[in-house]
Amino acid sequence: MTQVLIAGAGATGMTLAIELLRRNIAVRLVDSASGPFPGSRGKGVQPRSLEIFDLIGIADQMVAASSLYPFMKVHFGPFGFKTGSLGTHHPSSEARPYPNMLMIPQWRTEEILRAHLIKLGGRIEYDAGLAAVEQSGEGVTATLTSGEGIKAEYLIGCDGGRSATRKAVGLELGGRTLDGKTMIVADLEIENLDRTYWHVWPRTRGGPSSLCPLPNTDLFQLQSPEAIAENGLEKGILRATGKRVRRVAWQSRFHHQIRMVDRYRVGRVLLAGDAAHIHPPSGAQGLNTGIQDAWNLGWKLAWAVRAGNGDVLDSYEQERLPVAAAMLDLTKTLHVQASRERGDLTNQLALNYRDSPLSKGEPSGGIFPGDRVADRRLADGRRLFDLLRHTGATQLMRRDRRHVLVRPDGYVAQITDTKVMEYAGEAVRHVDVDH
Repeated sequence: MTQVLIAGAGATGMTLAIELLRRNIAVRLVDSASGPFPGSRGKGVQPRSLEIFDLIGIADQMVAASSLYPFMKVHFGPFGFKTGSLGTHHPSSEARPYPNMLMIPQWRTEEILRAHLIKLGGRIEYDAGLAAVEQSGEGVTATLTSGEGIKAEYLIGCDGGRSATRKAVGLELGGRTLDGKTMIVADLEIENLDRTYWHVWPRTRGGPSSLCPLPNTDLFQLQSPEAIAENGLEKGILRATGKRVRRVAWQSRFHHQIRMVDRYRVGRVLLAGDAAHIHPPSGAQGLNTGIQDAWNLGWKLAWAVRAGNGDVLDSYEQERLPVAAAMLDLTKTLHVQASRERGDLTNQLALNYRDSPLSKGEPSGGIFPGDRVADRRLADGRRLFDLLRHTGATQLMRRDRRHVLVRPDGYVAQITDTKVMEYAGEAVRHVDVDH
């Protein structure tokens, strides 16, 4: 019997699998698709996700494959004017080594995650969707579309908005569609279009259309109402923008929706990412919230497996469900108001778990239990994030103030006067921050 079965090998599923493999948990990762996702859909990676990738050890690859969000150019017939960017352009600092949202096509993000997964000994089983689920107090039996039956201690549904896992345990995505429009997202090669800017044509049929240059490729990402393709996508783009399409590399349709479940856990089955919450693209929250679901869940699953007790998994829903609800409210506001305001609203650096049952102790020196731990340079020149890059908890020992116990996911677990020797089933690493 495998310890954890993950359904869905997108960014959420792979991040979760990586976290489990780092902790020597036996994982099977299956996906109903025939191969890797080929499109750019979720192209924004937020600062907190980049910090997570730093702690995993792949941030440098993400940064190298990305760019800052470009400034925009709005076109009215033959005339165009330059305007602001949807992303910030702040300099990095010790506390914020990744201060800006970066643009990177989703397929590239997943390519980097997949390579790291394979490096850790993992693999993805394609053409292996989930057909049925049964569970008991001892484990889960999942039947795949291939007919194979898999027994696992836990099943995690990371299988997207149409999640077979979610349906198998009787959960529904509550919420609504924000408007009646069907939208097209596509990756295109375009003739003679300046790659310096994100181009917008506000008066195309059905609503604004845009072409955004994707970094380190020859492609632009199109976002447009479906009406542009009424007589063929290439013809519609030529009519709307005056630019010819050389090649359509990928395309898909979507609706602007805000939906989420009211539970993340049913017994030994848990949900993460789009299986639990669906966001409109405003603010680049969908992919990032899913990655952070996985980051929160991975170390807890490993703890539950090692301890033979799943009580800690209740904290996953308690911590992550309010975050998803808040992100849905934010992305709805950004969409309805067509707001360009981003930055601290969407970078997810201020999110905390202060109300979590795992957050214990009184605040000290402006730090609260449940807060994210910011990077810093210690007195001896060491970088704090380098010291957190392991699978267990870390206690920051401070001579003149109380000690700070940092969870494996980089949030404060406890502020205490005592030295903690074990947390989450692993020995605690102790770091003297005064020397």
